[in-house]
Amino acid sequence: MDDSKVIAGGQSLVPLMKLRLFSPANVIDLGRIPGLSYIRKTKGRLLIGSMTTHNEVASSPIVNKSCEALSEAASLIGDQQVRNRGTIGGTVCHADPVADIPAVMLALDAEFEIAGRSKGRTVVARHFFKDVFTTSLRKDEILTEVRVPILPPRSGGTYMKLERGAGDMAIVGVAATVTLDKAGAFKDVRLGLAGVGPTAIRATKAEDALKGKKPSEHLVAEAGEIASEASSPTSDIRGSAEYKREMVKVYVRRAITQSLSRI
Repeated sequence: MDDSKVIAGGQSLVPLMKLRLFSPANVIDLGRIPGLSYIRKTKGRLLIGSMTTHNEVASSPIVNKSCEALSEAASLIGDQQVRNRGTIGGTVCHADPVADIPAVMLALDAEFEIAGRSKGRTVVARHFFKDVFTTSLRKDEILTEVRVPILPPRSGGTYMKLERGAGDMAIVGVAATVTLDKAGAFKDVRLGLAGVGPTAIRATKAEDALKGKKPSEHLVAEAGEIASEASSPTSDIRGSAEYKREMVKVYVRRAITQSLSRI
């Protein structure tokens, strides 16, 4: 049905309905569909059911040990009530550009398993987010599973954000994962930005500026500058576009530095 909306935890859709920004004729609740809430570790990947709550992700020893950036991001979402109801699949599909999880999905190079009337398909995070509140999901599809590659040895990751108060949406959020080679140079780097574009942004030029080089304060600062140039924030009640670009520089530096400290 064209005039229908799927609801998971309801922590994004319901407030928008109260503001009359969405007024669907039908709301389809996924809450009673079995088998969509779980966290499993397989060889090389974490598998997370789309109806798994943020609190379950944040408190999971498996996630905390295997993917600290995701655990951190989930713990920073809203308050305890929101985390108890909101789901990882819901926030991914809602695609709010200031949300925390989409940026982390980009930095983790996650994949999304999608089911619909036709054969299921898998979409990588960098191809999933299309525009403000817009994804590559079709009207007859739902997200069923999030697949997160486990970082290899000599890797670290983090998520941090600038916010007006605890639990607020990100003014600027940065997710980072880094992997060093045996010589101590950057073998792989992935950076996801929240709050500074119509979707979460993958700062690929900043990543490329680091790869193959050994970490240094100057190099990390340069990556922050490049990431800032790739961002496209707008001015709003949380800050001006210029302020947000400056904060991208700061938080990219901090996120990379903290990720390196966790190796």
